[in-house]
Amino acid sequence: MTTTPLARRWTTFGPQFLCLLRVVAGAMFLLAGTSKLFAFPVGMPGGATALFPSQIWIGAVLEVIGGGLIVVGLFTRPTAFVLSGEMAVAYFQFHAPQGFWPTVNGGVPAVLYCFLFLYLSAAGAGAWNLDALWRRKSVTATDFAENR
Repeated sequence: MTTTPLARRWTTFGPQFLCLLRVVAGAMFLLAGTSKLFAFPVGMPGGATALFPSQIWIGAVLEVIGGGLIVVGLFTRPTAFVLSGEMAVAYFQFHAPQGFWPTVNGGVPAVLYCFLFLYLSAAGAGAWNLDALWRRKSVTATDFAENR
């Protein structure tokens, strides 16, 4: 089977699409946290916010900080690993007791985020990210110090 030039070109966009996946997932995760912490763009049921220092509040802080780091691509791998674990805990603690199937217990987003963040922890940030800029500046500073 032969591939068309368009198909060959399409496959070269993997790093850019990985970056796009990271940014969109991080932004959605950030919004989940701002809903719980600040009732923005909408609050929890009844318009409430999470109470300090409840487990929901701690999760929301992780979602806001972690989601922001994921969006900009800074410390992507360790952040994504922590967020993957947060979503695994959320699923097994809050969703699984409501029933076996994620579509029944409301756990589909938790499962998807868990495995998406697990993937990002292995794959990295994609094409455009602050991790790469951070590494480039660290190497430049190290090279400068060694060449003095």
